[in-house]
Amino acid sequence: MTETNAVSIDSINFNYGHLRVINELSLDIEPGQAFGLLGPNGAGKTTLIRLMAGLLKPDSGSIRILGEPLTREHASLLGYMPQTPSVYQELSVRQNMEFFARIYGMSDVAQRRARVDEVIRIVDLHSKRDTSAHELSGGMRQRLSLACAIVHDPPIIFLDEPTVGLDPELRVHFWEYFRKLTAAGHTLIVSSHTMDDAAHCDCLAFLRDGSIIARGSPSDLVRATGNSKATLEDAFLYFIRREAPANA
Repeated sequence: MTETNAVSIDSINFNYGHLRVINELSLDIEPGQAFGLLGPNGAGKTTLIRLMAGLLKPDSGSIRILGEPLTREHASLLGYMPQTPSVYQELSVRQNMEFFARIYGMSDVAQRRARVDEVIRIVDLHSKRDTSAHELSGGMRQRLSLACAIVHDPPIIFLDEPTVGLDPELRVHFWEYFRKLTAAGHTLIVSSHTMDDAAHCDCLAFLRDGSIIARGSPSDLVRATGNSKATLEDAFLYFIRREAPANA
């Protein structure tokens, strides 16, 4: 029996006005892995993340979450960390997390508070738990944004450029925690334009102009170039060039 995919996308299209942003895109993402969406700015990564998270609706095609058509009822199963931290600046770290936990349906007060305390420690913001978001550094706001996305312990977590602007030490800390999440069975879908993030993923999809031009593990994609000294960046350029004649 085939295990149910975390996300299944079948031939979706999405336009902004007359501009085609996602083009006949199909994709299956297996559970319990870090799946990377890699591509340059404008490739459609953020739009695809927002479509999978239910924040946008495709013009055609379908999206299934854990085997079921995506609806608003799936909100409690999904976590979403946007590229720009969307936290309430006037609220404290704890208040922000309490708010998002309630939004995601955590109605039991004792359970909610225990989970908030747990995640505050996970993202190392315990000493700042009563500090307003506007008083935090950029890296701390990134940590708070991540905390708000995972506070309800969702099985599927969308991370849009989660390490952008972070110092190397904090980037390592993020990926150490992401690894713990996948080891516990969570599915992470990570958009990025950096090869450092891509190298941490179990599987990658290269995006260009709203289409997937290649997918596979980082090592498989590099191996496909036929160059033993190739890097992931080389692999991405290889697939772009291979697609060029068909798109010319």
